[in-house]
Amino acid sequence: MGIERNLMKDRDQGSSSGGVYGTYAIADIDQSDQLKGNDFILIDNTKCFAQSGTDECWMKKTVRKLCTKKVLYQRLPILSWLPKYDKSCAVGDLVAGITVGLTVVPQSLAYANIAGLPPQQGLYTAFLGSFIYIVLGSCKDVPMGPTSIASLLTYQSVKDKGPHHAILLCFLTGIVQLLLGFFGLGFLIDFVSGPVLSGFTSAAALMIGSSQIKDLLGIKATGTTFVEMWTHIVYNIGETSLWDAVLGGVSIALLLILKVVTNLKIGPSIEPKKWHVVVNTLFWLVGTSRNVILVVVAGLVGYHFASNAEPPFRVMGDIPPGLPTPRPPPFGFTETKNGTVVDVWEMISDLGSGIIVVPLIAILEDISICKAFANGKTVDGTQELIAIGASNLANSFMQAFPGSGSLSRGAINHSSGVKTPLGGLYTGVLVILALLFFTPCFYYIPKAALSAIIITAILFMVEVKAIKPIWKTKKIDVIPALATFVACLAVSLQTGILIGLLIDFMFILYHAARPKISLKKLTSREGIEYLMLTPDRCLMFPSAVYVRNLVTKYSIQQQIPVVIDCSHIYGADYTSATVIEALTRDFGARHQELLFYNLKPSVSSVFEGLSPKGFVAYYNEEEIDELLKNYWLEGYRF
Repeated sequence: MGIERNLMKDRDQGSSSGGVYGTYAIADIDQSDQLKGNDFILIDNTKCFAQSGTDECWMKKTVRKLCTKKVLYQRLPILSWLPKYDKSCAVGDLVAGITVGLTVVPQSLAYANIAGLPPQQGLYTAFLGSFIYIVLGSCKDVPMGPTSIASLLTYQSVKDKGPHHAILLCFLTGIVQLLLGFFGLGFLIDFVSGPVLSGFTSAAALMIGSSQIKDLLGIKATGTTFVEMWTHIVYNIGETSLWDAVLGGVSIALLLILKVVTNLKIGPSIEPKKWHVVVNTLFWLVGTSRNVILVVVAGLVGYHFASNAEPPFRVMGDIPPGLPTPRPPPFGFTETKNGTVVDVWEMISDLGSGIIVVPLIAILEDISICKAFANGKTVDGTQELIAIGASNLANSFMQAFPGSGSLSRGAINHSSGVKTPLGGLYTGVLVILALLFFTPCFYYIPKAALSAIIITAILFMVEVKAIKPIWKTKKIDVIPALATFVACLAVSLQTGILIGLLIDFMFILYHAARPKISLKKLTSREGIEYLMLTPDRCLMFPSAVYVRNLVTKYSIQQQIPVVIDCSHIYGADYTSATVIEALTRDFGARHQELLFYNLKPSVSSVFEGLSPKGFVAYYNEEEIDELLKNYWLEGYRF
């Protein structure tokens, strides 16, 4: 009859068919572990048996698989590119590393200000991670160090608790990222959708810019949210320092002009003259180094005023010279003001959701750089989690705060012609030289100049252009984008992105609970009408009852045989099995036929677990005619 009542007929027939039954399963054997002849391995829940005579438990085999050359090269990417390293790679990495280093020094000072921490901690975040990423990093364009978004998240997580909390947050960020990498949980970042990320990035850019207005105007303003910041700014706007405002405005104008200079080209694009190449390279170099040029010029202005009297604008002040002393992160400390002892659990409680949000956003920043410059290559998210996690973990022993890959510096790295992650070596060395020899010079840098660097960097992070394509592609996606944006500004970045993720999760659940079901009324070759219902996804517990109600509704309306096309059903569970059992029982009570077409063996075994009465599956379209004809002849009149 072509009817399959049970697709696992051989499960009790021993091992002669090549399968394994009961509590046993055939062990997966990769190409390197193939056994000769008819050797195979049977594994039960507690023991390991090898017919070939080798006793090898699951743990040993797993360890052996992890210790292969392929895994070693995958987890230590330096082994892949270092043997091929040549002179051209060295030149490219040297130029790119120095260029990024000249950018990261002033940025580190500015980002520490965003995080509400001493400026030297920004520099502490910028060198050791670069060295570690050389060994573990899989993307040549990623410049490990402080970023604007990670700094703002640190500020909102630490909440003016001081450097101790920031260092512990760096340690915990590294631990969380390493755990995600080791357990292969990098897929979790895929749950952050594009609209949510756009809303988050845009809100973060506005908050970063708002946090710098106080230094740009030379006023006092506090607050951890967008509303709080602007409330204090408006309240204290009357105390604006003219010198700071003018210096900040001129700095912004200079940076924007130099940014335009970066893309200036003279001469023909094809076969240009040598002096054209020299001038174009000079334009690019000046534009790319605009941050360090501004810091040097503004520092000279600050030094000029400080040599005569107190500068009329606010300057950085004293920065401790030298490298930080390596020490474990603080798992508790005593407050200097009142002698209160704060233990590690209280510190973790103070950090709150930042322990989870900061690691996830940091790796999102890193992955975005990898994807931007992948050139069609795959991105190893797991390896990036390990690399960034190890960098943050090591940085915490250098009194740093959480960092990641910076997209702006990544673009500079790429345009500078970086060849391998070794470019981070020269970047890290420049930061070390700055800490050892140039910290006295940082005293004279105006805070307004550093604020200008940050503001011009985040001007282009507000993704206004993303709204139009989101609206054109799927209008409902605007909801999580706007909700994330508003929540980030009104409450905090951590809360905002969690709200966006929650809305996305609700959409996913609704999508899973309400599958689309196409309905067709067809006629067999024998002239018998039947109803073809085709669900477009797996039949799991959120959607099982919904599908049952629709099938029942249409079948009662039409009073003809029903065929459920299971071509798109790749998974099922106990709840769906109970629904199928109930459907077959209901159809039998109405003397109405229910057939299942193209049912996957794995799904069929789930459905048959409850032994539904009258369960009929077929796999050939020609069989429908015979099935309907036989049921008609047996007396079922539809």
